[in-house]
Amino acid sequence: MNTQTRLYSLPFSDVKTYLLAALFVAGNIALPQLCHLVPNGGPTWLPIYFFTLVAAYKFGLRVGLMTAVLSPVLNHALFGMPALAVLPAILVKSCLLAGVSAWLARRVGRVSFGALLVAILAYQVVGTLCEWALCGSFTLAAQDFRMGVPGMLLQWIGGYYALKFLNRI
Repeated sequence: MNTQTRLYSLPFSDVKTYLLAALFVAGNIALPQLCHLVPNGGPTWLPIYFFTLVAAYKFGLRVGLMTAVLSPVLNHALFGMPALAVLPAILVKSCLLAGVSAWLARRVGRVSFGALLVAILAYQVVGTLCEWALCGSFTLAAQDFRMGVPGMLLQWIGGYYALKFLNRI
């Protein structure tokens, strides 16, 4: 299932870059709050990554990286989640997701289930290895693969339809 899309790479000099990043960061603040209403909602649904994927894929690396960095930092500052101990790993994974998503979007040139799956698996596999190096525990580092499969599916399928919707407006 592929669909043509308008992909953008906004410069830092464009005010739209900051407005879009602010909107995606707001989404990455609201969605985790909803997910944390249920037990283990964060580790299961991985909500902090959803809007980063969409932002980077649709609007490029700059919007994606601003979303990737500001979302977990602001969530931690406002709500204490993610916990300070896991914040570095989440920042690494978020930045990996932004970079891989933006690169794949430009390379493929359209919204593609395959490209989104590759982006998600790439940031998770490389991110898990980085997290393992940071925390020293493979079991803890692989938590997203043990508990976060529903979140990865949400990113993959929900991200596809979110991107498809954004192409209409």
